[in-house]
Amino acid sequence: MANTTFSGPVISDNGFVTQTYTVTNALALSSKTTTGLVIFVSDATNGGGGTGSIAVSNGTTFIDASTGAEVA
Repeated sequence: MANTTFSGPVISDNGFVTQTYTVTNALALSSKTTTGLVIFVSDATNGGGGTGSIAVSNGTTFIDASTGAEVA
C-alpha cells in the first residue's frame, strides 16, 4: 500500500476500504502509534450495543469512533 502526503478533504464516490481486526489484535498492533490510522474492529462493542466499530489511532491506542473510548 502506498503512503501519500496531501492536504485537503478526502472524497470518495466508492467508499473506503480498511483493515479489519479483533480488539486483541488491534491493541497489539505496532502501527497504533500512527496517529489518524483508521481500522475496523469487528468485535468492538459500539455505543449502540452492537458489535463492530470504526476506530482511529490517537498515537497511543485505538479510539472507538462510536463511543470516544479505547476499543473494548
